[in-house]
Formats: sequence, C-alpha cells, structure tokens
Amino acid sequence: MTQKDKSLPRRALGTQGLEAGAIGLGTMGMTMAYGTGDEPGGSATIRRAYELGVTLFDTAELYGMGTGSNERLLGRAVRDFRDDIVIATKFGFDLSDPEAVGAALDSRPEHIREVTENSLRHLGTDHIDVLYQHRVDPDVPIEDVAGTVGELIAEGKVRYLGLSEAGPDIIRRAHAVHPVSVLQTEYSVFERAVEADVLPVVRELGIGFVPYSPLGRGFLTGAVKPAAEYAADDMRSWDDRWQPGNYEKNLTAVHELTALAEAKDITVTQLALAWLLAQGDDIVPIPGTRSPLRVEENAAAAYVTLTPEDLARVREILPRGAAGSRYPQEVMPSW
Repeated sequence: MTQKDKSLPRRALGTQGLEAGAIGLGTMGMTMAYGTGDEPGGSATIRRAYELGVTLFDTAELYGMGTGSNERLLGRAVRDFRDDIVIATKFGFDLSDPEAVGAALDSRPEHIREVTENSLRHLGTDHIDVLYQHRVDPDVPIEDVAGTVGELIAEGKVRYLGLSEAGPDIIRRAHAVHPVSVLQTEYSVFERAVEADVLPVVRELGIGFVPYSPLGRGFLTGAVKPAAEYAADDMRSWDDRWQPGNYEKNLTAVHELTALAEAKDITVTQLALAWLLAQGDDIVPIPGTRSPLRVEENAAAAYVTLTPEDLARVREILPRGAAGSRYPQEVMPSW
C-alpha cells in the first residue's frame, strides 16, 4: 500500500466532530518503558503509519520523562502532513523531580496551561487536537480541569477534551462542564474492566473510546519471554502478567488465540485488534510499535471480519482477561 492508497476506514470519536482512521499509533515505547529509544526507527514507523491511513497519533508529556523528547520526535516526523492527522497528547503529572518521574500528579489549572504551551512548542504546532488528562488528580476538582481545557479550546490552542483512566463519576462531572470527546483506557482481550461500567457511560454520553495497550503490552504479539529475561528499564520485567505462574497461563491463552488466528489466515495481533474493533464502531485502538512492518500488520486488522463464532471463541479462551494485574496495586487507577 502506498501513500496514495490511504483507505483505512474512518471512525467517529465522540459527537463533537473528531474522526480518525480505525487504527491509531501509540508512541510511548519509542522513548520509554520498553528499553532504549530509537528515534530513526520511530520516525520511520510514524511516516509508514501515515502512508497506510493512520491519522491518530498519541503522545504525552510523560513519555519524554519531562524532556519533551517524545513529543518532539512525533512533531518532527509529521511536519510534512501535520494538517492531515490528529495529534493527541496529555498533561497531569508533576515531572519536576527527574528521580521520581510519574510518581506525583498535578492537574492544577496553571500547570495544565504550562504543559500545553510546552507541548505546542515541542510538537511544533499551533494546536493540539486532543488534550487528555493523563490521570485523575484527586486534589483538583475535575470541574476545574474540564473548565481549563474548555478555555484552551475557546482560545484555539486545543480542539477536543479527552480523559484517561477516568471512572463513570469523573466522566459525568467533566462532561457536564465541557463535552468530553474521547476516553482513553486500557482495553484488550487481556483486559476487560471497562466493559462493566465505563463503556456504558461513554456510550450514553456520546464519547469515543481509545484503548491503549490493545496488544497486552506486547504479549499478544507472540514475541514474548519471561519477566526475568527483560532489562530493568523494560516494564515487562515487573508487569504482573509476565511473572511466574501468570506468564505460563497467559502464554497458553496466546497459543490458543494463535490457533484461531491461523485458521483465519491472520496473525494473533490482527485477531486481537479486530476483536477490539468488533466491540463497537466508536473504538479506535492505538497499538504501539517501533517497526514499520508491525504498523503494516496492525493496519491490516481494520479489514478483518470476525464471525460471532470467532468472538465467542475469544471469550471462551479468555473469559475474564489475562492472569495478573495490569499495574501494581499502589499505582492502579481507581474508578
């Protein structure tokens, strides 16, 4: 597929006018959490994604560990086609202490404005398409957060308000102050917590849904090894789903999913993404990768059709999702 062949199906995210190709791209792993970063590889991956029709590109202040490196990487890579895409970034952490990045929250209105100005500069753009609160800050009323982003929207610096890892009450309260266009939370065949309470609320309110880690942080790619074999700067070294006992159970599930995928002449990655797309036309997953070949594989999932029998088989293999918690208890988002 070449640049002129951009035909990735488009989906509406919320009811305020935001649209994107059915598969997006998460950039976190290009600079953090999965070992040493690779800017040339990341840039090539971003450009290939655009050629394939990907239009939603997801970054965050946090992903640069307070340096802006992830946003700058994305901004440089998309410079030639910035107006054709949706850039989403996030605020919400206190990154002032380089020794404790991600340990403290800060969604005070003045900090939101400071982060937004930094993000605009790092991205090299005059507006941010989606500005997410990265994590709910219990010390700042969500009404103040939504109101501040609403002001940035009125000023033309932001187009749409997003929330990440917010529960039903927070979503309703924010939406009452300024319309929330999209919610981002972990969701995959491995992780199902949003199905009980969160998805019904966003659908009631007309809010789009962006699943992050739609491939189980790489477990659903099939290229996995036990936690002890990953470097200390790779989150899979401490992720509960990779620990002894859980790892073996999850690997067995992936083998069963792989058998189902092979019977359909697709990869297990494509099966997992197609499963997400089949959960509703208001969903745009953002798998992360540094590989242009992986982007091609991921984008092809938008053209996979799963039968009711396929969907039932996936839930039979993983009726409650993966073995193991998605985060350590001390940092688990609470709804």
